[in-house]
Amino acid sequence: MFRYQMLPLRGVSSISRGPRWLLPSPRSFSATAAARGPLLNTIQSDHRELEAYYPHVINNKSSEERVRYQNLFVWELARHSVAEEIIVYPAMEKHLADGKDMAWKDRNQHQKIKEQLYRFQGLRAGDPDFEPTFSSLFSDLQQHVKEEEEHDLPELEAKLDHDSLLQLSKSFERTKLLVPTRSHPLSPRTPPFETAAALMSAPIDKVADIFRKFPKQDGPML
Repeated sequence: MFRYQMLPLRGVSSISRGPRWLLPSPRSFSATAAARGPLLNTIQSDHRELEAYYPHVINNKSSEERVRYQNLFVWELARHSVAEEIIVYPAMEKHLADGKDMAWKDRNQHQKIKEQLYRFQGLRAGDPDFEPTFSSLFSDLQQHVKEEEEHDLPELEAKLDHDSLLQLSKSFERTKLLVPTRSHPLSPRTPPFETAAALMSAPIDKVADIFRKFPKQDGPML
């Protein structure tokens, strides 16, 4: 199995603490959500990584660098989304009174994002739809992240003790190592069928990743 690691972004630990020129404040996913427990901390860390890639995709004048960060954005968001659906949303369904409705709402939002991500991952930096597609995707992602960080995840964390949240966080991170690195919007959306489909798709994606370009400093180690 290929080993995936994320190197730290140069000068950026999170957009909220990083240099202001990297991302205008209106693009921040969530300005009011505060980290509470290990699960929310872990997921927020992913959200901040995705947020940090935005200016590299939109503002970079080099087409090659835009493609590198396009691939990195797809790689991170695809893994993050499937891991949430396999690990986090079933926990919502199990522990929250309105968990089934909440998880269904989040899965529906994910489905729209996956469809947009699928279109985006097939575009070249010079395509006229490149920026509009990414901007639309990012806007929908912002709304989804805001709801997760300010409502859904805090509600889940309020129901579970620290050890349970820590175990969920570890399971989430382990799952990200095993799932696809590209968007597959036609795949099943709930376990166990989603898990099986992810395990079949992931090796193909990871082999193809070897031939894709990623940022030299910030990208995964394949």
